[in-house]
Amino acid sequence: MKILIIEDQQDMLQNMKDFLEKENFVVETAESVSEARNKIGVYTYDCILLDINLKDGSGFSLLEDLKKKEIEDGIIIVSARNSLDDRLQGLNLGADDYLAKPFHMAELNARVKAVLRRRQFKGNNKIKIGNLCVDLDEHEASIGEQLLNLNRKEFEILLFFVSNQNRLVNKSALAEHVWGDHIDQADSFEFIYSQIKNLRKKLKTADAGIEIKAVYGIGYKLVEE
Repeated sequence: MKILIIEDQQDMLQNMKDFLEKENFVVETAESVSEARNKIGVYTYDCILLDINLKDGSGFSLLEDLKKKEIEDGIIIVSARNSLDDRLQGLNLGADDYLAKPFHMAELNARVKAVLRRRQFKGNNKIKIGNLCVDLDEHEASIGEQLLNLNRKEFEILLFFVSNQNRLVNKSALAEHVWGDHIDQADSFEFIYSQIKNLRKKLKTADAGIEIKAVYGIGYKLVEE
């Protein structure tokens, strides 16, 4: 799952990034409204963590613009401003949650997961498709009673397909969502082919009731058999 942190306090930004990466999220960052606009205009995110007071503008203004453009990313405001008026303004503008600083990183993690569950998985911690069960909290996937031995990227790829069941996923979107900013360092999609090949083999060996089908020249689609 992919997160964008919009925060101009370096220590806070780094602490949030480090913690969420340890929780197996792909994390990108922006330190200003303009940088955030550029990233959101090009990439998609599962959740955006948005500070209100940024050096070149208001987080509220950015939030309002995103909602007008019907950006569907989940948004949590994280701010030192803790008045009722600020909370109401943020929620009324369309934020999914409002977390006042200072906060425990464990609470931030719980809030992010709650937003993801509500927005993408109807509030469930476990997603089931056929005989596949994906556990968001444990970061595990199983076929029936058999736990799949997936590496981190294989799990993230599977979760991305589960989130987009029956939709055609092109290679660029998959690579950008799972690898984030690091995708710019790649000069081909060979690393994607390798991960998907291994994932498909593991699903087949476990007699999964789903299949990741290749659509020649475009990408892949997860379908239930």
